[in-house]
Amino acid sequence: QVQLVESGGGLVQAGGSLRLSCAASGLIFSWCGIGWFRQAPGKEREFVSAISSNGFADYAASVKGRSTMSRDNAKNTVYLEMNSLEPEDTAVYSCAANVWGRADVWAGAYKFWGQGTQVTVSS
Repeated sequence: QVQLVESGGGLVQAGGSLRLSCAASGLIFSWCGIGWFRQAPGKEREFVSAISSNGFADYAASVKGRSTMSRDNAKNTVYLEMNSLEPEDTAVYSCAANVWGRADVWAGAYKFWGQGTQVTVSS
């Protein structure tokens, strides 16, 4: 059974930082591409970042330059470090895994999803 479990969310002041984690089990993690998506109340889910099986990372324009995504295959975990957080970053952040190994920006490319972790940025 595949499981993706996010952690690291919380309440942070604008300008602060958070590191989100996504721990995976039940799949060959090193083969998978992993993506982060977020959904704010009343808004569509949107792409945040993704990392390929060989470590290539891609970012949405809204977070590029202030976010870093990485992976530790030995721990079956990916990380998303976000700096200079803004109230507009407030959302539920979910990680997802695809079996193609690519850093896909399209949510439909991901087969497995976690439950999400809430990030709230206060002004």
